[in-house]
Amino acid sequence: MLVLALDTATPVVTAGLVSLADSPRALAVRAHDGRRHGELLMPAVRALCAETGRTLSEVGAVVVGVGPGPFTGLRVGIASAAALGHALGVAVHGVCSHDALALAAAGIDEPGAEHPQGGPGNLLVVTDARRREVYWAAYDPAARRLSGPAVEPPERLADRLGELAIGTVVGDPAFADRLGVAITGPAAPTPAGLAGVAAAALRAGREPEPLEPLYLRRPDAVEPTGRKRVTA
Repeated sequence: MLVLALDTATPVVTAGLVSLADSPRALAVRAHDGRRHGELLMPAVRALCAETGRTLSEVGAVVVGVGPGPFTGLRVGIASAAALGHALGVAVHGVCSHDALALAAAGIDEPGAEHPQGGPGNLLVVTDARRREVYWAAYDPAARRLSGPAVEPPERLADRLGELAIGTVVGDPAFADRLGVAITGPAAPTPAGLAGVAAAALRAGREPEPLEPLYLRRPDAVEPTGRKRVTA
C-alpha cells in the first residue's frame, strides 16, 4: 500500500510517500522549516509525486498528525488530509504526532516492536507549545505511550523527569536549558513514523476514527457577553 503521510503540528511542514509493503519505508520526503504550513504543504505533495513518478491516484490511504500542536498549523494539515482523502476516496487516519516522533527516536517501525534501539530508560517527546510551554508525552523504550500528551511549562515538567524514569529526551532543542537535560533529534515527526503508528489499522483495513485535533488548550476567542454602544 502507498501511504501519503502529512504533519503540520510543529514548525516543520512534513510530507512523505511511504510504502507499507513489509515495514513502513519512506520513498520520498519533504520537510520544510518555516511555519508557512499553508503555503508549503501542497507544493510538497506535488513534489513527492514528481520525484517518485507516482500519482495521487495510487495512494491507498492518508495518515496525518493531529498534534498536539498550535491551532493554525494543525488545521492546515488536518483539513488538507481530509480534502485529499475525500477526493481520492481513501481512508484518512489521524495519529498523535508525538507517537510518530517516539517511533523515529526509538529506531523501530511500529509501537511495541522487539529489540528497540533507544537508550536506557523511558523516552520523553517535547515540542513547542508557545506561551513558554511545551507539549509532551512519555513512552517506554518500545515507543508505547505511557503518559500524555499534555501541555505545561518545562520547569514543572522537569520536576517529574525522575518519576517518569526518563532516559532520553527528543524534540525541540530550544527547551534543553529550561528542562535541564540534553534534547536530541528528531525534532519533528517523520513520514515513516506517522505511517508506522497507523500501520496496524491500515493493514487490518480498520475504519479510521474521526479526525480530532489535539489542541490541549481552550480557544483564546470568547463569545461577547453583550453589545457595545456605538453612539454617545
